Amino acid sequence: MSQTYILTLSCPDRLGLVHAVSGFLLERGGNIEEAAQYNDPATGLFFMRVQFTCVRLTYKDLRSQLAFFAKPYSMQWGLHATSQSMRTVLLVSKEGHCLNDLLFRWKSGLLALDIRAIISNHKDFYQLAASYNVPFHYIAVTAETKAKAEERQFEIIESEGAELVVLARYMQILSDDFCKKLAGRAINIHHSFLPSFKGAKPYYQAHDRGVKLIGATAHYVTADLDEGPIIEQDVARVDHSKTVDDLTTQGRDTESQVLARAVKWHSEHRVLLNGHKTVIFK
Repeated sequence: MSQTYILTLSCPDRLGLVHAVSGFLLERGGNIEEAAQYNDPATGLFFMRVQFTCVRLTYKDLRSQLAFFAKPYSMQWGLHATSQSMRTVLLVSKEGHCLNDLLFRWKSGLLALDIRAIISNHKDFYQLAASYNVPFHYIAVTAETKAKAEERQFEIIESEGAELVVLARYMQILSDDFCKKLAGRAINIHHSFLPSFKGAKPYYQAHDRGVKLIGATAHYVTADLDEGPIIEQDVARVDHSKTVDDLTTQGRDTESQVLARAVKWHSEHRVLLNGHKTVIFK
């Protein structure tokens, strides 16, 4: 039977890379359905995403032959079967708008995810998790228990085989060690007031300053707080007539939409890391 795969790769740019990749697939009976590439003149790197079908070879055989093919080009690559939804764990605290949005999109078939668990440092959303038949893990976090809490969180993430971890308004700063363990597979969402309005109640601070734009940023998690490679951003215009509640509502809607797009692109293997930036093949 025909299987559909997604091949992603990056390597130093050189002549004939598109020809080489397409030729490799053609020789193995691959039929390209979708392809996109980008040459970054600043870094001299080449990026490519190819979706193709193949009947002749198994996933294991393709991986083995790709490893041999990629070596002379110094390629970093990944091969993913589209039939396998991305195993995902969600983290949340006391604000549930992003969590609720992701769960609804997932159950509606709009996200290629396999949500395996929800982890929270509060008990607020155990009933929401139960309504979607997703295991809910309550792990309290204090300054004294933070290290053990992260150890337990990582155990759950690993036991579920999670390829993606989403901080859906998880209001705890992750340790440097935890960030390193989740490098390239953890996405966070925050309002785009940073660094202007830090701390508690940012929408109150924004309203007090009379802002005209509010927004949200989805990015990969790194040890540098809220400074990881950006995946998606959006803004909404507001004016003097908007109350704090109006700003908060608009902000939460924007956060949910931005995070959902970032998660969707990541789950479809459309996001490639380019140093502290990203290349996104939409």
